[in-house]
Amino acid sequence: MIGTTNRDRRAERREATKAEIVDAAWALARAEGLAAVSLRDIAKAVGMQAPSLYGYFGSKHEIYDAMFAMGAQQFVDAEPWDEMTGDALHDVRCIVHYVVRFCSEDIARYQLLFQRTIPGFEPSAASFAISEGNLARLGEQLARVGITDPRAIDLFTALSAGLANQQISNDPGGDRWIRLIDDAVAMYVQYMTGVGEDPQPTRSTDQRTGGAPR
Repeated sequence: MIGTTNRDRRAERREATKAEIVDAAWALARAEGLAAVSLRDIAKAVGMQAPSLYGYFGSKHEIYDAMFAMGAQQFVDAEPWDEMTGDALHDVRCIVHYVVRFCSEDIARYQLLFQRTIPGFEPSAASFAISEGNLARLGEQLARVGITDPRAIDLFTALSAGLANQQISNDPGGDRWIRLIDDAVAMYVQYMTGVGEDPQPTRSTDQRTGGAPR
């Protein structure tokens, strides 16, 4: 006789509904902006009354928390660790290109993960642990290529987030700040290790922002 595993179909349906709610919240955030997401609109999108959402999430911030966990996991799942070679310049460039690309391809997700767009929202310990694990892996990778300065992660995040923010804010869909990544990374690696190639300035002829970023 073939053994069977009892399934908790009620739990499965509940998790499926929660996933549908989160997907609807993401769709609204991308269309209207994170701050414009409302329980009423989420409920309408999934075909239920707004009070019914409380059977799945205790508050709108709990929905944001589920969104944060999903976005953080997406960031982790697509990280380019298999592209690392052990060369500091190559590896750091690869990671920064990934960060800027990830941020640029979904503005709502970028704002939720990397900015304080929602007043009063803080991710739960469980959701934030995903990001903390990512930072730990980043520190390990930097150490493997000889970057062990205690300030390395903070400076790295400032560098990558700054480039992403400028690209998103001032040249959405373009590559004005993406073209600066390799030069910026060369300066970062040289500063952190004392070795490496001198960065060659990249001149930009794009004057769409008047030569001065916002």
